[in-house]
Amino acid sequence: MTGSDTPPIGAPCWIDLSSTDVDRSRSFYSQLFGWKAEEPSEEFGGYFMFTNGGAPVAGGMPAMPDQPAPNAWHVFLADADAAKTAEVVPAAGGQVPMPILPVADLGVTGFFVDSTGAAIGCWQPGTFSGFTGMGQPGVPAWFELHTSDYDAALAFYRDVFKWDLQPMGDSPGFRLATLSIGGQPRAGVYDASAGGEPSKWYIYFGVADTDATVAQALELGGTLTEAAKDTPYGRMASIDDPAGAAFKLVSV
Repeated sequence: MTGSDTPPIGAPCWIDLSSTDVDRSRSFYSQLFGWKAEEPSEEFGGYFMFTNGGAPVAGGMPAMPDQPAPNAWHVFLADADAAKTAEVVPAAGGQVPMPILPVADLGVTGFFVDSTGAAIGCWQPGTFSGFTGMGQPGVPAWFELHTSDYDAALAFYRDVFKWDLQPMGDSPGFRLATLSIGGQPRAGVYDASAGGEPSKWYIYFGVADTDATVAQALELGGTLTEAAKDTPYGRMASIDDPAGAAFKLVSV
């Protein structure tokens, strides 16, 4: 993903991290990507923002006591009407585990579980639209759902978020579809059923040097879960942060 525009309706527009060790998470990502961890807000339960060059790039918060995956990154899609989306989710086979929540004048947020078990959020923008500056070092470069049920996932995102998904690969060993808006790729859905992994959204952070960033992540207490390799889309690697939240790196 490239460009510096505000994400349009339907596209990923925000990410946030839940952590059981907020202090260490703040330090890890600040050192790894050069982010600044802003002060947490008591009004919003300790929620805080990471900024990159002064611009908001991600959120962070303490994990909830009963949260199924307490250390995880979450993806939010820009939405014109979060309440209406929440009404559609159950009919499409998903779940709405928590009510739609207005966040002051910033916007309205929703959090769902899709029909294949992956967590996905939505954000109806008010005064805050999300991140900008995609495809640059230190910010998200790509978003991809790895799903255990490819056909069900495609149907869910078409029905709920009105995605127009185009196949990039449709062979038994490789099935991938991408969402494009205005001619620009925004996210992908990948058939991960062969690997037996549960359905999960992954965020790919852009970096100038994948190998150097991997080395730094390991020095900071991260764990390498997939070694760096060259792909047609850049050199990629997979990391778990010190608390266990998974993310990916891609050279930009």
